[in-house]
Order: sequence, then C-alpha cells, then structure tokens
Amino acid sequence: MDMKKWLLAGTLISTLGAFTACSEDSSSDPVGPVDSSGSLVPDSSGDVPGSSDGQPTAKSSSSIADNAEPQMACSEIMYNAPGGSPLEWVEVYIAGGMDMDNMQNFFLHLSGAVDYTFPAEPLKKGEYVVVANDTAEFRKMYPTFAGRLFGPWVGGTTVKLTNEGDVVNVKVQGEGDVSCAFSNEPPWPSIADGKGRTLVYVGGNAAQPNSWAASKVDKGNPGVGGDEWVAPTQVRINEIMPFKLGEKSWIEVYNAGDQPVDITGWTLEAKRRGETLTISAGVVPAKGYLVLDAETAFDKELVVAPDGGEFYLRGPQEGDESSIWVPATTATSGVVDLSDGSTAQGPLAAATPGEKNSTLAVGSLYINEIHYHPASANTTVPFEFMEVVNGSETPVTLYSSSVSKGWKVEGINLEFPSMVVPAKGLILLIPETLEDVDMASFGITAWNADFVRETYQIPADVQIVAYKGKLSNRGETIAVKEPYSKETVDGVTKYFYIWHDATLYSDGWDGLAEADGYGYSLHRVDVTTMGYEAKAWKVDVPTPGKI
Repeated sequence: MDMKKWLLAGTLISTLGAFTACSEDSSSDPVGPVDSSGSLVPDSSGDVPGSSDGQPTAKSSSSIADNAEPQMACSEIMYNAPGGSPLEWVEVYIAGGMDMDNMQNFFLHLSGAVDYTFPAEPLKKGEYVVVANDTAEFRKMYPTFAGRLFGPWVGGTTVKLTNEGDVVNVKVQGEGDVSCAFSNEPPWPSIADGKGRTLVYVGGNAAQPNSWAASKVDKGNPGVGGDEWVAPTQVRINEIMPFKLGEKSWIEVYNAGDQPVDITGWTLEAKRRGETLTISAGVVPAKGYLVLDAETAFDKELVVAPDGGEFYLRGPQEGDESSIWVPATTATSGVVDLSDGSTAQGPLAAATPGEKNSTLAVGSLYINEIHYHPASANTTVPFEFMEVVNGSETPVTLYSSSVSKGWKVEGINLEFPSMVVPAKGLILLIPETLEDVDMASFGITAWNADFVRETYQIPADVQIVAYKGKLSNRGETIAVKEPYSKETVDGVTKYFYIWHDATLYSDGWDGLAEADGYGYSLHRVDVTTMGYEAKAWKVDVPTPGKI
C-alpha cells in the first residue's frame, strides 16, 4: 500500500483521466482499432483467411479484374530484426489488377515511414519483391533468398523504421495504393519486436493492427508470400481499473471463443514496472468475462501506476498474448468493439466490471473535419487539411509548461506551438508540403496561412497551423493528445498524454466513398464518443476553417 500512496503523491490525476506514453522521438501512440482478442478480419466471403489444413496463411490475391489498374499491398514487414541487427525490410506485391510492364511507368514507390522509387523493371502478379535498408545485410541474414531485392531506400542504411510505429505507403499512379501500419506497442505482437519474427499481413484494412500477425517462421519468409502466422488467443485484456484511494484495482479479461478457457498459471507483464505476475486461478467463460482482483488474483499484488503503461497477458502456447495500453486514470480504460469487426481502446466513459464496456470518452478537443484525399488541383479545395475544435466552454492552452511539451496530433507529425484555443474555437491544420498539387497554377511556391486564409475567406479568429506529415489516402490513426507528465530512464524520455479524441478513418467506410478522391471530405456528426465508427461522420463539401 505504501507504493500506491507514493504513486498517487508523485503524479497529478487529471479530471479527464486518460493518459498514455510514447518515447521522445515517437510520432505515434497505440490508439486506433485493435483486435485484442486476436480475431481475424473476414474476407469478402465472410471467412477468415486460411489454408485447407486450417493453418492460417496470408491473403495473396484479389477479385479485382485482370485488366484493372494494379492494386498494391504489403505482405510482410521486418521493422526490428533479431540480435540487434540493423536490417529492416518491406515485402510488397500486386494484390489485383494488371501486371506492370515497367514499374516506373506506374510510378511505383514507397513513402511515409521510408521513401523508395522502384526502377524501370516489370512486376507481375504472384511475385513478392523486397525493399531493404541494407541489401548486403539482407543477403547475410537470408543467404538462400532467390527473389528480387531492391534498396537501399532513400537515406540508406542509416534510415530506420520507427519501432514505436508508423505507416508505409505503397503508391502508384491511379487508385491502387495502400497504407500499411506497423508498431511494437500494444496490441501489436511482441514477438515481432526484435524477438525473431516479422509482421505478416493476414487480410483486412492494412492500417489496422488486427490485419497483421507475427510470422510462424523465425526471421520470416521474404519473397515467398502466403506465409503462416502465429494464431492469436481468443482471450483479451478488456478493462483495467487503476488504483485510487478507497477503491480496489482490478483487471477484466474477455473470452471471445466458444469454449471456456482456464487461465490459471497465465502471466501478466506490467512492462513499465518491470514485473511479471502469475494468475493464481481463474476460468473465463465462453463469450464471457472474468474480473481479477489486483490484491488476491495474482502471486503478488498488481499495482497500476497513475501514469499507466503497457500490459501483456500471456498463456502457455505461442500466440497466447493480449496486450493493452493503460491510461493513467481514476476511471477505467479498455477495449470497445466496433461495427466493422475490429476494436478500439482508450479511456472509458464508465466502469463496467463483468459486463460489456461503455463508450470511449471524449475530452476537450475533437476532430471536426478530415479532407484526406483531394480530387485534383482543379477542384475547389485541392489540398488536404484537418480541423480540430475546442468543444469545451473554456479556453485551452496547447502547451504544458510543467512538462515543457506541446499538444500533438498523432498521424500527421504535428506538435502544437504554445497557443490558446478559445472556447468553441477551431484550428485549421494544413500540410507544409503537398503531393500532386500544381502550386504554380495558383501563383505560389508553397501553401501558407496567409494565402489559405485569403483564398478561402477563413475568419480571423481561426488559427492555422502547418504539419509535417501527410494524411493517407487509404486510412490511418489520427489522435489529439495533451501532454500530462514525463519520466527519463537511462537517457530515454517518455511522455504521458491525455487522450482527447481519435479515429482510424478508412476509404472503405460504407456510404462515405465520396470523401476518397471525389472532392468531398469527412465531417463529424457525433462527438459523444471518439470518432472510430463510420456513423460518427458524414460526407459533405470541404469547408476549411468553418464549423
């Protein structure tokens, strides 16, 4: 109990009560649709991808017509090689459509986490090609590799994929590009994080964690495709109540399977505290919940620090793993099932031990509009943009003097300068640089606040901020976060953030296709919970700087 009191005394508790951490050089945090139960995304037939013998294998084909434009895909990613190796690589292929007689004719290239333009060579369906940061290191690790190897990517061997997570965009001229996510943070599989395995695409939206799994083969199987993956567990961490004075802490697990699961002897790793606890006894009923008391259910007391952290539930078999980020809070955080079959995690509006979780809580600022895929330079608004609104009745300062850190928008590499958003005020976010926009036709060399304000008659009280990243045309996690606290261990600083709002928008959302390159944008219609569901949005004409 002394440790609990120390944790409370050493950390301020926010009234919102929703926090997370990322490393100092991280541009993302683990929010967004996740499948902590490990359930795989069904394909168009309603079946989970798998081989005839029941062992899951990655999807490698599409029903797209052979004469259609090529639709690209990622099939495997090595973002943190085992044994401290600097090697990193990405495997791509044509998922559907026509072959490429010349990859440069289709302007096939990688962007986002890494940059690489493919040479003037052909690429046929059924061929899996690899792009590595260091081709010499790749051939050392895979001496029998017989496929086509490209690289290094722009910047050479010194350019690394950020282990904390990012997105690799595989792009072509036309509409065949895809955005492929990766991360070492929950709910992504930990055995792909420097422990010998790769991430394998298993089907569904490649921007979602539940569309990826750890390879079954050590070091992966580059250049082949159809790789086997480690089947995930049906038992997930579903909700966690942190310690607060006068109340007990607990952790709830959920079994998505059709049979009860005995989790006696399973372990729970509290990564931030460097502790691994063993569950004394417990059976999770089929399609049911089990609440574990923090003081009595383990071989020692579970303490959930006010700043939260990463928690991993692991069973005896490979793949028996569920993980979650726990925000520091006097309330609970957990996992919410979404209508598309995936899940999202974050701060919950209410505690529901032993029952279905409540909705995700929204803070002061929310995402109001996303213009992620402009049609062309000839449209009214040819550039991408976002809007963030202060929904509260009081001004909000977007800088924490106690932490010396600005608020951030995950997904577009934006950290706000010290600025104040008035009550009900709006901020317009525009990119510093743009792709595929002929700015010369507008008589300018770069988009800037003055030009945008004048051209689109944006009110003087709307602040305009530029960001360094780029919105994916396919979908990615976007989140608004407030710095809460920080700690430095062995020279590495971690920042803890309040979660205010988040979404993982998708070009595959039913009824919202006009926002995908047809001159329209996504407009928020529901701010009672975070914006993960398609029903929280509508399609309408872009209105930059106007609510």
